[in-house]
This record gives sequence, structure tokens and C-alpha cells, in this order.
Amino acid sequence: MSEQATAAGTEQAPARGRGRGRRPADEVRADVLRTAGELLLAEGIADLTFERVARLSGVSKTTLYKWWPSKGALALDGYFHAVQHTLAFPDTGDIRADLRDQLRAFVHLMTTTPAGRILAELIGQSQTDPDLAVAYRTLYSSERRRLAAERLRAAQEAGQVRDDVDVQVVVDQLWGAVYHRLLVPDEPVTEAFADALVQNVLTGITRP
Repeated sequence: MSEQATAAGTEQAPARGRGRGRRPADEVRADVLRTAGELLLAEGIADLTFERVARLSGVSKTTLYKWWPSKGALALDGYFHAVQHTLAFPDTGDIRADLRDQLRAFVHLMTTTPAGRILAELIGQSQTDPDLAVAYRTLYSSERRRLAAERLRAAQEAGQVRDDVDVQVVVDQLWGAVYHRLLVPDEPVTEAFADALVQNVLTGITRP
């Protein structure tokens, strides 16, 4: 389905009925994040507004402003909600395969869907939007780092990674390299690049 078709379908979706009584907060929040994520991936951050999200999710703008201090913070939260299942970290017991598969999934998402462009926009806007900058660090960046670090620590416990390795540095070496190519596109971001990163980190580049 094209981005335009997705956007049109989202725009025409009726607000969900409230029924009798007040909906649980987690249900309301899930509707908002789903709506924001769909709009964001279909149209980008420029066309995302509190008014549209409120109308399409059936939630008042007052509630949105209470939960998200800026459009950027709402966009980041919606983005994370939209991609979190795709970027879930596997644990098959084979750290090399798991790192490769996760990096490949990340590369695929960033290069073949609107998610890569959206993430670059969010990172750019976070330089001038303090609320978005905080949301990026606490929600997206910290959460992504946590998942990767937990998998690497499990590999340390299994004896697949040396105990003296700083797993946070490994996260920077692998995912940081992909982010660099996404933001400074001098070289392509490909699965072969992801595989080479894993190979270099786990095997090393110097002769024994």
C-alpha cells in the first residue's frame, strides 16, 4: 500500500466510540500512539498535529497536552510504538546470529520504509526541541540501548562474549555506525554493511 493510500485511510478512519463511562487510560494512550504512529509513517512529522491525532483517536487535545509536552515528544512516542515490534531483539542463544539478524532488521526498516526518514527528522528536530530531546533519550535511545545491552550481557553469562567487554561500547560500535551512515549518507546502508560490522566486532580486525 502506498504512503498516500495509508494516509488517506488513516484520515478517513472514524474516531473510536467512547461508549459509556471513561475508557481506561492505557487503552486511550494505545489509541493515541497507534494513530500518531500511522500518521507519522504515512506523512512525516510536518503534517502531524495535536488536532488531527485528537480527532482520529477520539481523545481530547487537553489529554494529549497533559501526556506529551510537544508535538515532537508525541511524534517520538508514536514512532517508537510503530516500530518496536520490528526492532524487538531476538535471543536464540547464538549472539552472532542474533546481532546480525537484529542489525539487518534495523537496516531494512531504515532503508525500505519511511521509518528511516522519520527518524532522521526526529533526531534533527531534537536539536532545537528540548522536550523531544528528552523523549528521544529516555524513550527511544535508552530503550534500544537497554535491549541490546541485555542481550550482550546474556551472551557474556553464556561465555560467548568476554567478561571484560563493555557492552555499551559494543552497542555504539554496531548501531552507532548505522546511525552515522543514515545521517551522513556518504556510504550506503546495506545488509552487507551490517554483516561486516558484526564480523569486525566479534572477530576483530588485527592478525593474531
